Amino acid sequence: MDQSYIRKPIAAGQFYPSSAKEINKIISLFAGVGGPKKEVIGCVLPHAGYIYSGPVAVQTISKVNIKKTVVLLGPNHTGSGAPFSIMPRGVWETPLGNVEIDEGLSRILLNRTRHLEVDLLAHLDEHSLEVELPILQYFSRDFKIVPVSIMSDDLDALKELGEELAAAIMDNDLKSSTMIIASSDLTHYEEQKSAEKKDARAIEAIINLDENKLAQAVRQFDISMCGFAPVTVLLKAAKLLGAKKGELIKYQTSGDTTKDFSSVVGYAGITIY
Repeated sequence: MDQSYIRKPIAAGQFYPSSAKEINKIISLFAGVGGPKKEVIGCVLPHAGYIYSGPVAVQTISKVNIKKTVVLLGPNHTGSGAPFSIMPRGVWETPLGNVEIDEGLSRILLNRTRHLEVDLLAHLDEHSLEVELPILQYFSRDFKIVPVSIMSDDLDALKELGEELAAAIMDNDLKSSTMIIASSDLTHYEEQKSAEKKDARAIEAIINLDENKLAQAVRQFDISMCGFAPVTVLLKAAKLLGAKKGELIKYQTSGDTTKDFSSVVGYAGITIY
């Protein structure tokens, strides 16, 4: 294991519990009764505090087989680092243990793309990828990650990155061992009915694997989903990897937790296969 860089958790104790015992407890409550697991090419998961979006993320992941490598695509909320930032080696630490970066696929991807840059700064204080890790670790301890942080709304560049990611996976016979997760919340701080209406349009585009329709909906209806960029990359890559459709596993808003429906954030868990 290359521990040349250990990325310390910054969201523990804020977005999710800081102790392994409490993490396992809250995830077990959300997971419910286990059922058959599906082979997927990718997922869309929310990344808010577990009390808000945890049920959506947990119930979505509980239904899929977690593959050996998880490409984690997330938005850059901090404004730090390069527009397309990959951390290509080292480990990410959580209260449940360390997750190793897949250095092999990271290197392949860097050699294929004209967009990604090796950059640690974008990842240091960014929560959107970290919050997914304990959920993945709860269900599997046998996976590596490729962490990518994106701070761009250039549709052509996002599609191209999706093409490059798919090519890196296909050309190296990694399809059966690799899945892609795009981390995104949906509408931010609007009244419940407005959020539900806008989010339905985004969800429809995603389950139809239509990144152009998603971009159009985000623009036309002013949908404040923070992970438009990573979801676009996922959709483009997934189709090239053979995906035919998406499935909405669960949708809810922060209002379901707070009971304040005057200003909510929307969360969707979607599988793509």
